[in-house]
Amino acid sequence: MNDKNNARVYKMIFAGVYPHYITKAEKKGRTKEEVDEIICWLTGYTKKSLQKQLDTKVDFETFFAQAPQLNPNVSKITGVICGYRIEEIEDPLMKKVRYLDKLVDELAKGRAMEKILRQ
Repeated sequence: MNDKNNARVYKMIFAGVYPHYITKAEKKGRTKEEVDEIICWLTGYTKKSLQKQLDTKVDFETFFAQAPQLNPNVSKITGVICGYRIEEIEDPLMKKVRYLDKLVDELAKGRAMEKILRQ
């Protein structure tokens, strides 16, 4: 992935992409609550602080920069998302964005929550 594409992704408004995560999950019979649980697990946000990020329309860069704490088990998130092997993504911010994509993808594919949350 090139730097220009990365910069474009980083400046995308998180609240603009968030409904797509919900739609993807709901199409497969999963819920908004499960998507929120995944986001909170990954980032350390509470439901209230996540809603604040959505309300203030922060971009992805800010969303991850302000995240209280990345989950210590993120290294267990592996595989391919959008044609890229997560373990091989060098840019730290892009890696976080892809972690989130991968978790939502797993939810939509019907994976059990315990497995998605690497428990």
